[in-house]
Amino acid sequence: MHLSYCTNVHPAEDLDGVLAQLERYAAPVRRATGRERLGIGLWLPAALAHRLDASAPDRDRLRGALDRHGLEVRTLNAFPAGGFHAEVVGRDVYHPDWTRPERLAYTLACARVLTDLLPPGAAGSISTLPLGWRTGWTTRDDEAATRALAALSAELRALADRTGVVVRLAVEPEPGCVLDTVDDVVGWLADRTGTDRPAGTRIDPALVGVCLDTCHLAVSFADPAAAVRRVTDAGLRVVKVQASAALHVADPADPETRSALTRFAEPRYLHQTRALDAAGRLHGVDDLPEALAGGLPRTGPWRVHFHVPLHHDPAPPLSATTDVLRTAVDAVARAPHGRETHLDVETYTWGVLPADVLPTGADELVAGIAAELRWAADHLEAVEAPDAVLTTTGRNTL
Repeated sequence: MHLSYCTNVHPAEDLDGVLAQLERYAAPVRRATGRERLGIGLWLPAALAHRLDASAPDRDRLRGALDRHGLEVRTLNAFPAGGFHAEVVGRDVYHPDWTRPERLAYTLACARVLTDLLPPGAAGSISTLPLGWRTGWTTRDDEAATRALAALSAELRALADRTGVVVRLAVEPEPGCVLDTVDDVVGWLADRTGTDRPAGTRIDPALVGVCLDTCHLAVSFADPAAAVRRVTDAGLRVVKVQASAALHVADPADPETRSALTRFAEPRYLHQTRALDAAGRLHGVDDLPEALAGGLPRTGPWRVHFHVPLHHDPAPPLSATTDVLRTAVDAVARAPHGRETHLDVETYTWGVLPADVLPTGADELVAGIAAELRWAADHLEAVEAPDAVLTTTGRNTL
């Protein structure tokens, strides 16, 4: 699999800022990992995506900077449309949702930009939110989202026909959203990919698949290998894996454990928490403070949606779910099209980690990201060798 790290860890949202972050962070990470070329999963906020889409000179500037620094882009993160490093992000990250025309326009702009950034012969991917947040979601909203994703897949097909470049969308299930789990996204997409669908409501399974965020997968207490089988058995593909680890809490009734957890209860991002009770039933709340205040049973383990750096072992009694990540990546690699899947390390939480592991400056952040990539290369068998080069050439096919 092609390995990259997601640049949504960096706050820049305009072109000058992104160019600066490539020089200050991504290029030093490449040097620290010893790679001749380093993949980055570029986060393009909506305003920047539209600017790049409209301006060939700006795309040239970005492409030139990537080449100059030994970087390449095969996947984009188009989940947060902007403001991802605001003081409080919370549920704002789910807006606009897939009922809004702005979401479709933003994603299509990302797709067109990506065709101009990809290495020759490479296919691209774009990860997106799982329709929207669940609260208030209606049948009418579901119909609107279906039409939007059907329109997107038709546009991606036309883009491939016009340019010879394949770009796929990867829908990312997340706890608390309309599509909360892998089962949810598989069921929703499988129902909308049949050839008997009415005009304007069929989503093309060759161009729209699943983004498997392994932190989210762990939080749902799903079996990783079984989740991947459900995707492929439904005639879908895992387009992208976001390599990430959740916090695992073996004994939430233990006072020492609860004290350790409070260090991760921060206000910028939602940290959805799930509990598995003694009878094997799953319980959930939308943020860690709610769980700590008594919102979840304490008779079985908890898992917390907090992206833990891959190489970092939280201090006991907490642990990280890197075993879920390893099993999931192995299952994806063995699945149809598995070696074409993009593997993007997505630890956006570096800026909100507890004080004892919080980077104190840019150099420490660079060292941390490089350590994650080295961990991935050492522990994930499906990862390409550091000096691997692209061997496919010519037009991509669907």
